[in-house]
Amino acid sequence: MASFSNDVKQELCAGITDKDKRYACLYGILLYCKNFSDEHIAFSTECSRFAELFTRLMKSVFNGKVVFSLETGTKKSGQTVYSVSVSGKENVKMITDTYSIKTQKREINLRHIVNNSLNVFLAGVFFICGSVSDPYKEYHLEFSVPEEQLYLDLHDILMSLGISGGRTQRKGHPVLYVKDSENIEDILTFIGARQSTIDLMNIKIYKDVRNKANRIANCDSANIDKVISAAMRQLSDIEFIKEQDEFDNLPADLKEAALLRIENPEASLQEIGELLSKPIGRSGVTRRFQKIAGFAENIRKNMVSHE
Repeated sequence: MASFSNDVKQELCAGITDKDKRYACLYGILLYCKNFSDEHIAFSTECSRFAELFTRLMKSVFNGKVVFSLETGTKKSGQTVYSVSVSGKENVKMITDTYSIKTQKREINLRHIVNNSLNVFLAGVFFICGSVSDPYKEYHLEFSVPEEQLYLDLHDILMSLGISGGRTQRKGHPVLYVKDSENIEDILTFIGARQSTIDLMNIKIYKDVRNKANRIANCDSANIDKVISAAMRQLSDIEFIKEQDEFDNLPADLKEAALLRIENPEASLQEIGELLSKPIGRSGVTRRFQKIAGFAENIRKNMVSHE
C-alpha cells in the first residue's frame, strides 16, 4: 500500500542526476545508516525506486569495486521489502575511506558535500532514516537518527535553513521531528520533493475548508437545538395557560403569537415574526414570549398562594 512518505521518496529518486549529486546523496544514505560497523553495513526499505537508486549510486561512485547485495523479501502484510547489505572489512573500508567516516563516532564532514549539493545530501538522509506522515491525518516529519553526533549535526543544518524541530528518543536512538506544516513544506521543497509539497499544501487547503464547514455545521446544529429548546418552553407555558382557562385573558398580540407557536412548533422567532398580521422583528417576538412566560409564572404564583 502506497504511503505519502513512499511517494516523497519515489519523487526524490528522479532528481538525483549529476555526479556531485550522486556522490552527496550516497554520502547521506551511508552516513545515517543504522547498521554500520567495520565489517557490515545494512538497511532495508519498502521503496523499490530507492533500492534501484542505491544500486545506481554505488556503481556510479565506486565503479563496481564495492560488493553489495540486494535481496527481496515479503512481510506478513504482503508488503515487499528490499534488503541491502555490504559485508566484509575491505568493502566497508573502501566506503569509510572515500567518505572519511569513522565507524566509532560518525559525523558530517562538509568536505564531502560539494557544489551546492546539501539538498541532495539531506535527501539521502531522508531516504535512509526519514519519514513523513499522511498529511490527511497529521503534520509530522521525522528523522530517526542512529547516533547523537549525527543528530546534533542534522539539527544544526536544519537550524541554518531556518527550520526548528523537536526531539524525542525511540528504541535508544534520537529522533528529530518537525510538526509545523510550513517547516515540513520547506524541508520537502529543499530536498527536491516539490510535487509532494504542492500535494501537502492542497491537502492543507482542503482540511481548512472542511474544518470551517464543520464549524459552521456545528454552529447551525447548536442554533437548531436552541430554537427547539426555546419553542418547547414556550409551548409548555402556552399549554399551562390553556389548562388554567386563562388563554382568553391574554392580550391580543400575545394570543396571536401563542397561536402561531402552536401551529408552527419548529419555527424560529424570526419566522414567527414574519407570520404575524403585523410582522415584527426577532427581538419583538422574543419580548412577546417573555410576557407570555411572565403571564404563566404569575398564574403559578397565584396557585401557590391560594393553597
